[in-house]
Amino acid sequence: MVVLVMGGSRGIGLEAVRAALGQGHRVRAFARHASGIELTHDRLEKCPGDALAPKDVERALVGVDAVIQVLGISNRDLFGPVDLFSRATAVLLPLMIRHGVRRLAAVTGFGAGDSAAAVGPFQRLPFRMLFGRAYDDKTRQEELIIASGLDWTIWRPGVLMNGKASGRARILVAPSQWRNGIVSRADVAASMVSHLEDAALLHQKPVIIRF
Repeated sequence: MVVLVMGGSRGIGLEAVRAALGQGHRVRAFARHASGIELTHDRLEKCPGDALAPKDVERALVGVDAVIQVLGISNRDLFGPVDLFSRATAVLLPLMIRHGVRRLAAVTGFGAGDSAAAVGPFQRLPFRMLFGRAYDDKTRQEELIIASGLDWTIWRPGVLMNGKASGRARILVAPSQWRNGIVSRADVAASMVSHLEDAALLHQKPVIIRF
């Protein structure tokens, strides 16, 4: 496959680039500072661009089979209005439809959408105080994706950590299973990539944790 990784310069996005290359895909890494990605590979294309600029996103989608969308904001942005997740998604989705790119794997987080009900009572207040604005916008992002008609999977990681992929991440699909936990960015990325061609998680919103 040709996989476009939106936000491929750091965090889960960079790990997704590594995982997709490791699983034999061609990868187009899209980010503002994509040219600074230190990876080199004959199947890697670095594509600088702005996720809010339709011309940049449309250029990146040409010839793509699947999209991995990983968006992030800085800690200082958590305390002001947050709309990056929904705005960037509103740019991406119609362009995917226009170019016939059906497969989308998007990262939001445990606590977005209907997984908010699974946040424990002792975690709920501090979670809302710190991340409420961001997760309200992640919920709007999820709603746009669900309404798009695309072949989507929404991945909701728990508390993210650095480190290598363990291969022991737990993918919790049923709402009755959803709970918080830690998980490495590499484990999230590897799971996302390995399920790109798997119909089992189409139109699912799994929570992913290690324990």
